[in-house]
Amino acid sequence: MKTIQLNQVTFQYPKSIKPSISKVTATFKAGQVSAIIGESGCGKSTLLKLIYGLLDANQGALYWGEDQITGPSKNLIPGMEQMKYLAQDFDLMPYITVRENVGKFLSNIYPALKRARVDELLEVVDMTQWAETKVQFLSGGQMQRVALARALAVEPEVLLLDEPFSHIDSFRKNALRQNLFAYLQKQQITCLIATHDMTDVLSFAEQVMVLHNGEVLAFDAVKPLYQNPPNEYVAGLFGEYSVWQDQEKEQYVFPHQLIFVAEPKGDCQIQEVFFRGGYYLLSVLGENQKKYWVQSAHECSVGIQGKVVLVN
Repeated sequence: MKTIQLNQVTFQYPKSIKPSISKVTATFKAGQVSAIIGESGCGKSTLLKLIYGLLDANQGALYWGEDQITGPSKNLIPGMEQMKYLAQDFDLMPYITVRENVGKFLSNIYPALKRARVDELLEVVDMTQWAETKVQFLSGGQMQRVALARALAVEPEVLLLDEPFSHIDSFRKNALRQNLFAYLQKQQITCLIATHDMTDVLSFAEQVMVLHNGEVLAFDAVKPLYQNPPNEYVAGLFGEYSVWQDQEKEQYVFPHQLIFVAEPKGDCQIQEVFFRGGYYLLSVLGENQKKYWVQSAHECSVGIQGKVVLVN
């Protein structure tokens, strides 16, 4: 299996005042899910397009195994044949059925095999009951699921996903994610996913790259990066965080790492309380106007005095 390697890759769009991707060096492991995260406009989509071969890097080189990835300047039809790229616009054919869209690039020599393959993928994305429906009558989330099935149809070795669940309802999203990533793991398909959704990252990715203004701020296994974010930008991508200062160092901690202890003469006060379903999120103001985000299993009243404690 082939790794994806980037060596000092830089890309700048024409007329842009600065590069969208700047000196990115990384190796994405074969057969694993890797996430690319960062604020909007940081270069996530551009990086996927470079890896797929839709753009030419201005500097540096990209490789898939021993094969160099080149862009449209060297290819009449851009895009790596063994890769599939699912963009945020789905590029489906609206006047044909879901089944026909998914099977668009499959051979017609063996109709029974083609039908079985399409049925398998429709089950993965939970679109079986709409197989004979024309795409123009689908919702945005349904179209996204059809586009995902079509990207998998020709059994790519690498799948590049750009916000693949952004249009899908929450109640379907979790089951779809589980089905998709289980399928990718079973087939040993290398997957790179650009996302804002930390569920994609924490639950399914093994590596994560953090981009900021086109530069790599962090690239590591998911768990150690989450447990020890190197700066506020990285911590903020994972959700609410607090800056905790002890005698040795400053660290960035998440709400579940802090508890609020009520004390009449405490130096902290609860400012706001947010119900999050299985817990309550407390906005706590400490001394010197320092703000903490604290998770609580119980509802608390605004105005209660106390102290914030770091859980070991």
